[in-house]
Amino acid sequence: MGFIHRRTSKQAGKVKNLLGLALSRLAVARRPRLARKSISRGDVGQLLALGHQDRALHRAEQVIEEENMLEAFDMIELYCNRLIEHAAQLDKPNECDEGIREAASGIMFAAGWCGDLPELLFARTILANKFGSDFATAAKEGTSIVDPMLVWKLSGDKTNMELKKKVVKDIAVENNIMVGFLELPGVGVQDRSRNVPHRHEFNHETMY
Repeated sequence: MGFIHRRTSKQAGKVKNLLGLALSRLAVARRPRLARKSISRGDVGQLLALGHQDRALHRAEQVIEEENMLEAFDMIELYCNRLIEHAAQLDKPNECDEGIREAASGIMFAAGWCGDLPELLFARTILANKFGSDFATAAKEGTSIVDPMLVWKLSGDKTNMELKKKVVKDIAVENNIMVGFLELPGVGVQDRSRNVPHRHEFNHETMY
């Protein structure tokens, strides 16, 4: 009999319920961040139009913060759905495939960075008991099987000047504004982060 037909234990069922609550809270948590992203991008455009490039660069940090967190939310949503769908597998962690282990480690790492989603902290405790202390430690530190993209989105340096210049230049192009920054050599920090290999690519269109 496969995992699909096996009943979940009390603890696995609790994780499933917690992640379901986290999904509901995600929908709420996105709204203010989308609003702040829109406002901060508008502010950058206005500052550039007024010739205040230094202030625009500083304001770009808020754009980066909100964009990164929204993209992290997308990944967390994917992981929550994956663990909910395959909750029965959590009762035999040694038999879990890489996708389930990645989802579990991603949730455990995100729990320490997402104050908007307190349910993840409770889920992390249960998952740590399921997968063991070594797995839990690696997950909390963002190493081993945790997707590097999630680690970067949640803990990367949002104040990096190269990245801020790229964001400002993108907004300037959208608003037909000329900026005096020197051309950035090669691929920018944001582009490099997007090229970090994923163990499992996901399609955002299927998640809403």
